[in-house]
Amino acid sequence: MRYAICFTPPAGDPLSLVAANWLGRNVFSGDMMEPPAVRGLGIHEIAFHTAVPRRYGFHGVLKAPFHLSHDMPESQLLRDLMRFSGTFVSFQIPRIEVARLGNFYSLLPSTPCEQIQYLASAIVQEFDRFRAPLSEAEIERSDPDGLSATQFSNLHRWGNPYVMEEFRFHMPVTGPVNAIDMPRIEPVLRTIFEPVLCEPVTVSNVALMIEEGTGGPFRVHSLHPMGKVSARKIA
Repeated sequence: MRYAICFTPPAGDPLSLVAANWLGRNVFSGDMMEPPAVRGLGIHEIAFHTAVPRRYGFHGVLKAPFHLSHDMPESQLLRDLMRFSGTFVSFQIPRIEVARLGNFYSLLPSTPCEQIQYLASAIVQEFDRFRAPLSEAEIERSDPDGLSATQFSNLHRWGNPYVMEEFRFHMPVTGPVNAIDMPRIEPVLRTIFEPVLCEPVTVSNVALMIEEGTGGPFRVHSLHPMGKVSARKIA
């Protein structure tokens, strides 16, 4: 079982609802959702292209999945995350857009957002003490030979190559997409998501996510409001 610290909008937010339908699973309840009916893309194709992000649920990672250190109980993680979140003031990402990142599609800030970068870096540093050391197998799965020197250093220091200056906030909405399929996938994504991307995205909570069993789906365990001192447990 692993934990991750992420951002996701509240369960009732229009963006959360649209993302749950597109991905086929609600990250709060764990319920499976009917895929949307879209012209030019069958439901089986949607299921195929969303298989990877469906497992993780709609989110933007701030601290990547980790196993808890044997001497760090979940209760301590919850208390510290509640306290930590209360020290940050909520903010807005002015605009998020559908964009290609490598060979998959995500929702990304249209311009760099220093506040989300700072939040992610602070979380990585503050909560690294809860992380169990990576196993050799986990290091190998990170493809260390393909990393830059900075990314390689991050992997061994923080358990993830893509932190600090290498971090780029994104909310995945597809898995890998072949180049031949991109001209069909991208317009569909824009049609589905752009109506709920007209307004700034408010970052007002930090979500603790939990993996349901080894290799199982992730769901939101609890939301920790920023600027407050209490968390709402997700049933």
